[in-house]
Amino acid sequence: MSVVHKLDRKRGLDLLLHTPGGDMAATESIVDYLAEMFGTDIRAIVPQIAMSGGTLITLSCSKILMGKQSSIGPIDPQFGGMAATGLLQEIDKIKKEIQDDPSNALVWRPVLEQIRPGFITECENAIKWSKKMATRFLTQNMYKDNHDPKIVRNIVTQLTEKKNTFSHGRHISLAEAQRIFGDNIIALEHDNTLQDLVLTVHHAYMITLDATDKFKIIENHTGRAYMQGVEVRG
Repeated sequence: MSVVHKLDRKRGLDLLLHTPGGDMAATESIVDYLAEMFGTDIRAIVPQIAMSGGTLITLSCSKILMGKQSSIGPIDPQFGGMAATGLLQEIDKIKKEIQDDPSNALVWRPVLEQIRPGFITECENAIKWSKKMATRFLTQNMYKDNHDPKIVRNIVTQLTEKKNTFSHGRHISLAEAQRIFGDNIIALEHDNTLQDLVLTVHHAYMITLDATDKFKIIENHTGRAYMQGVEVRG
């Protein structure tokens, strides 16, 4: 809100994103707020990475600009560093192995004892939420003029299903993103001037993050910024 304040919202927003991701609720709030401020006139520019929640934010934009060095990633929810889809797959595997041979229950008992009541339902709900959020973001902007629901459904599947993503930390490159999103992915290399400007800004931030105590920076082109740093105690 601080960095959006006093911006000319009629000009739209180019959102430079460099993030490993974060909480889904926070991601949804950010997207909904930016949509209220700028409507559908928002482009995501990814100079290096926009993973997990960062990828969800890119899905809410009209276009995604990436370089050959850029990556987005899967949007499957995580619990304690484990993907919810992977956890559910393991439960299905355990169930099948015990049904095939009841003696396998002894092998899997230590694993099952670690699963708290309600956790499976929590995983299922988180996956539904992620898919619903991604579908809403895509249909409200990037694919608002496309009336074939199969296209959006296919994109969401490729970004959430473990059989496609393999790992939550997997990086989806420019070439693969173009295969998934088609013309909605724009290569930064197509505009050398823009690419130089984007990478100059990105490198300035990376140097700042590396050389100072700051770990989060949100800033606009006028210099208005919000920053968080690590508290150093003597």
